[in-house]
Amino acid sequence: MLAQLNSPAMYLICGGIIAFVAVMCVVFMIRAYRAGVSLGMDTTKMKRTITASATFAVLPSVGILLGVIALSGSLGTPIPWLRLSVIGALHYETQVAEAAAEQTGITLSATQMTPTAVVTIVLLMSVCIMWGMVLSVFFTKKYSKKLKGKGDSESSTGENSGSKSIIGFGDVAMTAMFIGLVSAYIGSYIGQIKSTGNWLSLAVAAVGALAMAVFILIREKKNQEWIDGFSIAGSMIIAMAAAVFLAKL
Repeated sequence: MLAQLNSPAMYLICGGIIAFVAVMCVVFMIRAYRAGVSLGMDTTKMKRTITASATFAVLPSVGILLGVIALSGSLGTPIPWLRLSVIGALHYETQVAEAAAEQTGITLSATQMTPTAVVTIVLLMSVCIMWGMVLSVFFTKKYSKKLKGKGDSESSTGENSGSKSIIGFGDVAMTAMFIGLVSAYIGSYIGQIKSTGNWLSLAVAAVGALAMAVFILIREKKNQEWIDGFSIAGSMIIAMAAAVFLAKL
């Protein structure tokens, strides 16, 4: 099964889609640059912005590369490469792939992978994340107008009234969702200790959480906002290194 997932046909299909998206990125970058020139923006500053953005995009992409490597052992390289290159997110893809595999009665392992499991996993990964694009087509313009009106009203009354910004429902919902996901995983790790005595998963999760806490502390105490782009990748690398070390114990 893994040989079929890594076949030239799969590379051709997935690579073609990624190439199309890459070309679109270049087209939009060129159009944005030309629009900046037409608006009279400083071309030197724009070039510096492009260079800085490209530089700061390298290290955060390490986390994406780790996700591709982690999923390639069970789903081959083309599919994870496609999912994490176009619109996928590292935390989303791995969680959905594991959940879909469990529903088909297997674990996310190359030795247990079947055609039915592959189709189920890829379909679920794709369908569950596409709604942001679909809804944006129909509602982004209307939503943007509401945000613009809200921003104008806040700018005219916010400073004088001294009112604090209100956290939106979307932020609260996302935070609640991730707390639920983390709680579910921590619960399963505790269950592993109870049933098999294997404490490795919980220990690695604790190391990853501690690493992320350190990154957040550096950002907040030292005002180093650039570290946000590297915190996920850095935490993953530290947790993976801890897994290798702790496994030997």
